[in-house]
Amino acid sequence: MTIKNVTVIGAGTMGNGIAHIFAQSGYSVTLVDVSREALDKAIITITNNLARQVKKATITEDDQKTTLARIKAETDLAASVRNADFVVEAATEKYDLKKQIFQTLDENAPEGVILATNTSSISVTELAATTKRATHVIGMHFFNPVPVMKLVEVIRGLATTDEVYSIVKALSENLGKTPVEVNDSPGFVSNRILMPMINEAIYCVMEGVAKSEDIDTVMKLGMSHPMGPLALADFIGLDVCLAIMNVLHEGLGDTKYRACPLLKKMVAAGRLGKKSGEGFYKY
Repeated sequence: MTIKNVTVIGAGTMGNGIAHIFAQSGYSVTLVDVSREALDKAIITITNNLARQVKKATITEDDQKTTLARIKAETDLAASVRNADFVVEAATEKYDLKKQIFQTLDENAPEGVILATNTSSISVTELAATTKRATHVIGMHFFNPVPVMKLVEVIRGLATTDEVYSIVKALSENLGKTPVEVNDSPGFVSNRILMPMINEAIYCVMEGVAKSEDIDTVMKLGMSHPMGPLALADFIGLDVCLAIMNVLHEGLGDTKYRACPLLKKMVAAGRLGKKSGEGFYKY
């Protein structure tokens, strides 16, 4: 299977990072979003990130220009996939939205084209079931910042074939990433382990065990984590953390995955972390 034209759905933080690495690896990329403003912002972000790579001498100025030339922006989802060889969905982490997108992709992408989702917690099997090509739906969970982080969780839905998995594994390696095979389960591996840790750190704040800064210092210096769990929660977005905890709680049915009341209050108050200017820290 030859993959040349890649469509990336969603121009947010993850989407523009995914578009960046595909284009830098030689693929022609169509970046899709309903908002022209979001697309313009994404191109600026990619340009700035490439400029940093030039400054660090990891790529040349010609590489930067060539990479940008491989990316085009599009607001028409259906049109964007009619000539696609591979699709990655990186829209907002909401099941109903992703379901709608996958149904549109299924109707308009050529037969045999793989539909990948960058979801961090939603069931790949459930998304696949909304299409007529469940065998060709797979999870491709990148990590933020995408151009820097090496890991890709490759999540097999119940119907995903060995051939499709092998193609996505090889594609991930071609992007310079390290793919790890994961079977479809709430939170996969990364968030099933990470989010309860973050949630427990929030309980420590709520119960007055220690201040946010001190909790993060314990985890950085005591456990060699590069970033404390509360700073990481702010970076991810507290609304995203809450959504994933809810998926874990609902999907696994264990009270240990119950979201901390303080996390719920902070999200309700609009204190979402770095993107809102305040979470456990002020920005």
